Amino acid sequence: SCFEFLCCKVCSYVLMLLRFFPSPTLYSPTGAESGSCLFLLPSPLVFSPPKSNFPQELLNISDSEEESCATDLYHHPQLDTDIEAVRTLYSDSAVSVREYGSIDGVDVDLNINAKLLNQEVAQAWRINPSEPIVIRLHFSLSQYLDGPAPSVEVFQPSNTDDFSLGKQLQNILTVFLSREWKHLTNENIVVRQKRRQSWFRPSGTIKKVRARLNVWLPLSKYVSIQQYAEQRIPTLNEYCVVCDERHVIQNGPMLKPAVCTRELCVFSFYTLGVMSGATDEVATGAEVVDLLVAMCRAALQSSRKGIIFEPYPSVVDPFNPKILAFSPKRKSYNRLQKALDSVLLIRRMAQGPYSEIKKQMDKIDPLAYPLLQWILASNRSHIVKLPWNRQLKFMHTPHQFLLISGPPSKEARFQTARKLHGSTFAFHGSHIENWHSILRNGLVNASYTKFQLHGAAYGKGIYLSPISSISFGYSGMNRWVKGSTTYPPEKNPGQTRFLQNRNLNCIALCEVITSKDLQKHGNIWVCPISDHVCTRFLFVYENGQVGDVHINTQEARIHREILQVIASAQL
Repeated sequence: SCFEFLCCKVCSYVLMLLRFFPSPTLYSPTGAESGSCLFLLPSPLVFSPPKSNFPQELLNISDSEEESCATDLYHHPQLDTDIEAVRTLYSDSAVSVREYGSIDGVDVDLNINAKLLNQEVAQAWRINPSEPIVIRLHFSLSQYLDGPAPSVEVFQPSNTDDFSLGKQLQNILTVFLSREWKHLTNENIVVRQKRRQSWFRPSGTIKKVRARLNVWLPLSKYVSIQQYAEQRIPTLNEYCVVCDERHVIQNGPMLKPAVCTRELCVFSFYTLGVMSGATDEVATGAEVVDLLVAMCRAALQSSRKGIIFEPYPSVVDPFNPKILAFSPKRKSYNRLQKALDSVLLIRRMAQGPYSEIKKQMDKIDPLAYPLLQWILASNRSHIVKLPWNRQLKFMHTPHQFLLISGPPSKEARFQTARKLHGSTFAFHGSHIENWHSILRNGLVNASYTKFQLHGAAYGKGIYLSPISSISFGYSGMNRWVKGSTTYPPEKNPGQTRFLQNRNLNCIALCEVITSKDLQKHGNIWVCPISDHVCTRFLFVYENGQVGDVHINTQEARIHREILQVIASAQL
């Protein structure tokens, strides 16, 4: 009969669909008797026979279900394969999918474990290590392989407003997908799987698929994207946040991501939103802001500013965003000094809400606030004021800072070397005018270069000393104090929160690898390998004040206190 013929056609059609849908469920038409033919259908699919040939009681399907059916017919099986590959290699929680049938859209969330960064780097980059970094891809459901590259969004669930790193990674992935998405057709996936070749291009940091990918696991779009993101995240500081070109820095990359000096990148930098966290930085780290401004001022007023004031600011003109008000190509130290004086004036006058401080800066000098933004954004080291109960008491200054400047790659090399050779602590003293550059370029080996201020009697390398008095001398302190000069506990933290004097000196406490490369000439040590020296603390002294000039980091008591403070700071 016609009815039997139609049923056969329906069953044939269903069997054809089953080839593409791996998770079947049984569907029985309403009113079917026991032993009647059951339609074997995939769970998301509800089949709707032609209404003209079936009784209405057998067609108890709503219009919305019919729309869902029409959408599901476009659900490409490769989507399920790609998702399953991520779950197989990582975990079920590594990926999630939401389909929007009414708008022909689908969201795929790839969850990157933020713990691939150590705690100090995560804090410096404002990443919550307890939450994943979510990469959300949105694309057409019906044109999964043939449509345009998906749009990209990168965020953390509780860190949406202050996640500038996410903007950088979003730009990187957008470029990456626009270039590679079209190559991921079914045919190309099969061909490249057979050849066992990565579809990553050799440019930038794109590397081959990591070795732990099983040889029998099918290549997946999302596995490749997730692996690429995992490779890029720890190295974001090594590349310009705008053009994604590698930074050219004498001593290698620094800790914090930054923009390069190309004018086009500087213009783009101020429109990408990566400055959105500057207000919070000023509000919560006022002591650090004061320190950065003071270091900038010292470098600008130095007779050696032509050498050490590096980098020179790149600041967009607030009245004409197409030009730079301050540019390394057209240096104007006098105009820069005028704008910086306005910053210093307002910082002394106002300690209220930062929005009010900004208004006052704009009234006095329209370039003051953009310059302050640059000073904060160009700092590539992680600096945090240490609270009173976590300070090194033998240093006798309330202005103590945690200072981490090495990128994740350098820190990893340092940790490896420490396991092999061990480490100890030593001071490094340098004039306050040099720290503007040190925080942005790293603690470099300046021996026999134009940056060298003192001699290099003991050879080329970074000069250190276990004795505080020697490093105090290198920092430019012009008077010596026997014993110690103590300071009272902070009864009112506000009194010592801000730097009150322009006459500043500072020394760093570094951790150094005790390998055979470390050259010890009495109390003067020379380390020729930059990777073997990492800054840990910075101590600032006002108006010529010094601490105990007889501190020896090799004494058991001193060494023990340093380790205790490091443990409390979780370095």
